[in-house]
Amino acid sequence: MPLRDYNAAVDFVDRNVAEGRGDKIAFIDPLRSLSYGELRDAAARVGPMLARLGVEQEDRIALVLQDTVDFPILFWGAIRAGVVPVLLNTRLTTDQYRYLLEDSRAKAVFVSTDLLPLIEEAATDLSHLRSIIAVGEGASAAARLADLLAAENEGGAPARTCADDVAYWQYSSGTTGMPKGVMHVHSSPRVMATSAGQRRIGYRQDDIVFSAAKLFFAYGLGNAMFCSMWVGATSVLYPERPTAESVFDVLRLHQPTLLFAVPTLYAAILADRQRKHERLPERLRLCVSAGEPLPAQVGLNWRNRFGRDIVNGVGSTEMGHLFLTNLPSAVEYGTSGVPVDGYRLKLVDDQGCDIADGEIGELLVNGGSAAAGYWNQRDKSRMTFIGEWTRTGDKYHRRADGVYTYRGRSDDMFKVSGIWVSPFEIEEALMRHPTVAEAAVIPAEDIDGLIKPKAFIVLASQDEDINVLIQDLKEHVKRAIGPWKYPRWIRVVNELPKTSSGKLQRYMLRAMVLD
Repeated sequence: MPLRDYNAAVDFVDRNVAEGRGDKIAFIDPLRSLSYGELRDAAARVGPMLARLGVEQEDRIALVLQDTVDFPILFWGAIRAGVVPVLLNTRLTTDQYRYLLEDSRAKAVFVSTDLLPLIEEAATDLSHLRSIIAVGEGASAAARLADLLAAENEGGAPARTCADDVAYWQYSSGTTGMPKGVMHVHSSPRVMATSAGQRRIGYRQDDIVFSAAKLFFAYGLGNAMFCSMWVGATSVLYPERPTAESVFDVLRLHQPTLLFAVPTLYAAILADRQRKHERLPERLRLCVSAGEPLPAQVGLNWRNRFGRDIVNGVGSTEMGHLFLTNLPSAVEYGTSGVPVDGYRLKLVDDQGCDIADGEIGELLVNGGSAAAGYWNQRDKSRMTFIGEWTRTGDKYHRRADGVYTYRGRSDDMFKVSGIWVSPFEIEEALMRHPTVAEAAVIPAEDIDGLIKPKAFIVLASQDEDINVLIQDLKEHVKRAIGPWKYPRWIRVVNELPKTSSGKLQRYMLRAMVLD
């Protein structure tokens, strides 16, 4: 790929039109559909619109958008103009939005109408923020995207960008604190789409893609935008928070061929008794999970009920999309699979030295989609992006056949009786018990000050004798993975603390122990 004169929007949007797909539907939401030709024309008007708002090339705009067809228009329109869209989670608090708007120094923010009051409050007295633009239907005194775009009679030419220019930002999900701004360059989407999309998942032009994971989320952006558009496929967008009911509604209406979700949603679908007679569409050829580790029992239960497997995948905001997955034709539950073509993986010990098969070490990734770094966090950038390698902070085991298995976060591992214990392994064992819907494990001190596992569980039903069940679960874990690994304490909770993208927040469980 030439370093000069490359603009990702031209490659993903204009190329589809040039190759004869101008009339093909690119995106569908509950109210509208958008062809590739309509996307190109609308995206071309975004640059002139931004210029009238005082936003210039290399400036940043914040997108706080639900998943509708306006999202790709603004995302690709900004990139086409050389402006950097900063994608923000739609389920944050006022204080969190203020932090992100201050941190990114966005000159304008485009926000779905439902979220406008939060953003207006968060943006109070921010000197760098010039404009707040409402997107979508609903009453609002703010300027509207539809009106601003309609006022532009002609589209602008693509900006002269290069492959290494920053194209867009996403913020890490903040499982251990405030999120970090992750900067991706113009060449990254193409790497993600060809490697994970074409060569591993097998996207086709005739695919209809439904990603329950949202576009602001790296996993969702890769699923429904990069991989889909690269081959000229169609993506179905759903603006609300997905539920078992809404997922089946979309499946029935649009008959997608590819389904992407997080493990929490797959588990919720299985647990929803009102949907127990629902079936998957015949056209649906692949289900994929990422965003957090897929418990083996969830995959097995899905296979037993629907006759389809779930392909477990691993990615990160720093790498942009998936770099490690089960092979779609050879799913092995309990494992994370093998590296995606184009990515190299290695495991290292605490000193950074490579380790052999059969040992547990931190996973490092090498691939062309790695971010340029974190915005204004030099020390953390230097700790994470080490030459050609990106640290994941995850502990893995690698078999002799090259298959990787997740063992937990580097800072989540702990020793019991002098032996390293993976909380994820204990969680997997607990979830193999039919009464447990979700589980999380952290270290806790006993009365002698020794570290032992403590479990938090969500029950599949409330019809259990808790005292009897807890003893049964302890014995179950002893039999399944070893007598020293069983949780000494088990606490039943209504739900586990998670980020808005579905990742477990263990630090909040640790705080509950301290309380």
